[in-house]
Amino acid sequence: MIKRSSTVVWHGTGKEGSGKVSTESTVIENSAFAYNTRFLNEKGTNPEELIAAAHASCFTMKLSFVLNENNYTADTIETKCTVSLDKGGIKSSHLVVKAKVHDLDDEEFQSYAEKTMNECPVSKALSIEITMEATLVDEHSPDETFKL
Repeated sequence: MIKRSSTVVWHGTGKEGSGKVSTESTVIENSAFAYNTRFLNEKGTNPEELIAAAHASCFTMKLSFVLNENNYTADTIETKCTVSLDKGGIKSSHLVVKAKVHDLDDEEFQSYAEKTMNECPVSKALSIEITMEATLVDEHSPDETFKL
């Protein structure tokens, strides 16, 4: 079994306090977060942004595996994930995916993207609505196409 961890240190109240989050790998180290970074878009991270990063990265890697299982290799896969929060909590995760894959038709790509959305471990862990827009980019499109 693989285990991964993160550590948070918080000081003060929920609204006036602040915290630092670090990951075991140290890729994120002492990154600031607080009420203002979560609810008022000030500089710093927040749980929803971290969930979105986890969902986008997990989905993208899983899609690569699904394509490989079906004898395709993506030139590029780009995924943007938006997690929505309201007063009741985290409500949804929306994936916008663009992929450039030689010799793959859109219908087949859509089925692989849907399969991936349902099988991605982070998708499985989230008990919220998950939606997706998946676009197969023409293999002759320039790389500028991939800036979501």
